[in-house]
Amino acid sequence: MSRAWCFGDDVDTDQIIPAKYLVTTDPQELAAGAFIGARPEFSEEVREGDVIFGGENFGCGSSREHAPICLLGSGVRVVVAASYARIFYRNSINTGLMVLECPEAVAAAADGDDVSVDLKSGEIRIRGSELFQARPLAEEALKIVEAGGLMALVKKQIGVGS
Repeated sequence: MSRAWCFGDDVDTDQIIPAKYLVTTDPQELAAGAFIGARPEFSEEVREGDVIFGGENFGCGSSREHAPICLLGSGVRVVVAASYARIFYRNSINTGLMVLECPEAVAAAADGDDVSVDLKSGEIRIRGSELFQARPLAEEALKIVEAGGLMALVKKQIGVGS
């Protein structure tokens, strides 16, 4: 079962990955700086498959792709937020990070809660019994995420790296 990591409104990309860590694009190296200022324990305690819950305007700030890449490097595969900064939302899809909007689930989740997310349907289950319905991604966006990002999808479509 995945665990919830809860954050508030207006979490910007500098909180997700501070600028001083942007000397690489390697996901695992970036993961070491994930939320280092806001939640110093995050990079050591996050587990593969954990889910981030954020409030309004999650991912605001700069347009750098490092933010979703560092989350993927840390093992996070899904972010559920009340709303997103549009550039973070698009960068997340393009890099293969699932982003779902569901303010009700965000309001219900607490740090450490057991959570599960069905990526195709957008169903979010918290503490085993509370069920929420996020707006699922559009079919084309879901294809990009499932492929591991836009570049991975294009490579697959043109037969490169097979």
